[in-house]
Amino acid sequence: MPIHAANSGWVLETSQTAYAIGLNAAGLLAQRYWGARLPYPGDYPDPLNPVERTSFDSSAHMTPEEYPGYSALRFTDPAFLVSFSDGVRDVVLIYKDYSVIDTAKPELILRLQDAHYPLTIELHYRLHEAYDLIERWVTFENSGETPVLIKRAFSAKLTLPQGDHYFLSHMYGRHLDEYHIQKEPLVPGLKHVESRRLTTSHHSAPWFAASQNAQEFSGEVWFGTLAWSGNWKISAEVTEFASTRISIGLNDWDFAWKLMPGQPFTTPAAVIGYTQDGFHAASRTLHDYVRNELLPHGPQPHKVLYNSWEATLFNIDEASQAELAEIAARIGAELFVMDDGWFHGRLSDNAGLGDWWPDEVKFPRGLGGLIQKVNDLGMEFGLWVEPEMVNPNSDLYRTHPEWVIHFPTRARTEARQQLILNFGRPEVQNYMIAVLDKILRENNIAFVKWDMNRNVSEPGWENAPGDPRELWVRYVYGVYRVWSTLRERFPRVIWQSCSGGGGRADFGILRLADQIWISDNTEAIARLSIQEGFSQFLPAITMEAWVTDWGRDLVPLEFRFHVSMCGSLGVGGNLLEWSPAERDLAARCIQLYKEIRSIIQLGDQYRLISPQKSEFSALMYVNKEKTRGVLFVFRVVMPDPANLPVIYLKGLQPEALYRVEGFDRPRSGKAWMEAGIKIELKNLQSKVLKIEQI
Repeated sequence: MPIHAANSGWVLETSQTAYAIGLNAAGLLAQRYWGARLPYPGDYPDPLNPVERTSFDSSAHMTPEEYPGYSALRFTDPAFLVSFSDGVRDVVLIYKDYSVIDTAKPELILRLQDAHYPLTIELHYRLHEAYDLIERWVTFENSGETPVLIKRAFSAKLTLPQGDHYFLSHMYGRHLDEYHIQKEPLVPGLKHVESRRLTTSHHSAPWFAASQNAQEFSGEVWFGTLAWSGNWKISAEVTEFASTRISIGLNDWDFAWKLMPGQPFTTPAAVIGYTQDGFHAASRTLHDYVRNELLPHGPQPHKVLYNSWEATLFNIDEASQAELAEIAARIGAELFVMDDGWFHGRLSDNAGLGDWWPDEVKFPRGLGGLIQKVNDLGMEFGLWVEPEMVNPNSDLYRTHPEWVIHFPTRARTEARQQLILNFGRPEVQNYMIAVLDKILRENNIAFVKWDMNRNVSEPGWENAPGDPRELWVRYVYGVYRVWSTLRERFPRVIWQSCSGGGGRADFGILRLADQIWISDNTEAIARLSIQEGFSQFLPAITMEAWVTDWGRDLVPLEFRFHVSMCGSLGVGGNLLEWSPAERDLAARCIQLYKEIRSIIQLGDQYRLISPQKSEFSALMYVNKEKTRGVLFVFRVVMPDPANLPVIYLKGLQPEALYRVEGFDRPRSGKAWMEAGIKIELKNLQSKVLKIEQI
């Protein structure tokens, strides 16, 4: 059993790591250890019993508490905040009891009770032993007769081993420029990374990694992410006593939850881990977990798709889509996706959202004829929807203007000429389930691209069931309910998460969607950096990557294909304007991708030379058996003469012999990894080299 309980303490062990908690002499629940697994349960240190330093620095203030509230002489950042009906705003937690759920994924539950008020807090720890990950969440329960107002509810607070000079790695960016990796020193005080936009956001990602001297393939890394598709927050605090603590969970900005008697509130889960083998090992652990444990269809290779958006925009009909489908089939596409513009009244982006049935003018026979044509060409059919949005110029809005998120006394700010439906409302959820169910039931649709093309404004909810600020959470739960209901009814459908690109990329949505559209920016040079950042916590199988016409006057088509082949390959260019030579090249690249797709989507990814740090970059993928691999190399623009770097391969068996495409003789895996290779490229050239064990 990987959960050991003894002497008022608990040790949680995964394959290679351990996390220990215990009650100290003052009865405070404190973190004891987080790091490499030790040989025996008795090896782990006892809980700290700090001594009061002065009247200004209490022992409680210096204790690395597991889930501290605001009370007594504590002045570090609390994990939760509540207010009772009589105005009392602190909590005095007393340990009550624990239980262990002994299943394939063992779970420890620790129960804490307020000393006076009927508030119980349960701390949950679920072990994913094979992945060296712990899933953590918290449940609040009110057993009294009056509401308790929750004003903050993080999913976990984590204390790093005592020491100075930690660095925090996190993401920053913006629409069309997502997933930049920022690594910065943590200094005394608080550092916040967050989203306040209703979705995960393009501007950051709910992921962190803390380290001291770690590199890509070496060093200790403590890391985590939040399985949530709404507002979130990560806070890193360095105290005046060099204690470094990281909180992760729901964003408390503008948040409140009225905890009613008998109606528990549960936070989203945080997934945390530790490794001694650098950032690559942290990524690989998360990649395996996502593929095997989260994705609805599991580690099943994704099809090469063609999306018609750039070719036709809103000017679509059955004939135009059929013409594109014929070309897409000839170059090797396996899935044809019709994007925006197919539904009632949709002539531009100022009308139609909310009215999810085929436009009677564009498709007088419905979608059946086009879908049959696509199927006859040997491809499956996919469709774009944006269920959370509504245009004021739509039948739905004219019937139900009260369904959008708004403040009654304020103007309703439009973005992209649309408003956001309040998915927290059950009637909105039920409507959307009904209309999308009808489309999916009446048509042979194998793939759905679920989009969301704006952020929130005027976050009001008149006559809300609880506190109006519950909107931020109830909305996401509503999205999950609609999506999961449809997924359960149509289990074979593959869903894609898109929010103007990477605005909703997280472990929460990947329980519903198999793929993520990571950026609306498809320019290949920019995508190299975007894709590297995405790979820090999400695997290539989830990364939909299109070859489009962005930058076609500068960047060769082959380079654009090679960039997109690093993920789940798609094509989005206007095939009507591609020359016969370009279509032939596309067919060859797609055929090559099909040969190596299982390595890329299901294998281990190694970031060899970073495109965020160099104009010459390289990455590779190796299958789990270490018998096949593929190396991608890119040169952007470097002044000549350029001394290109040596590329040191990774992930091979040291004693086995491998042949690398383009090199005359086989060498041992250790030779390829230690001696390396040089590949000469000119500006805007790229290569894809297959690696085979002999």
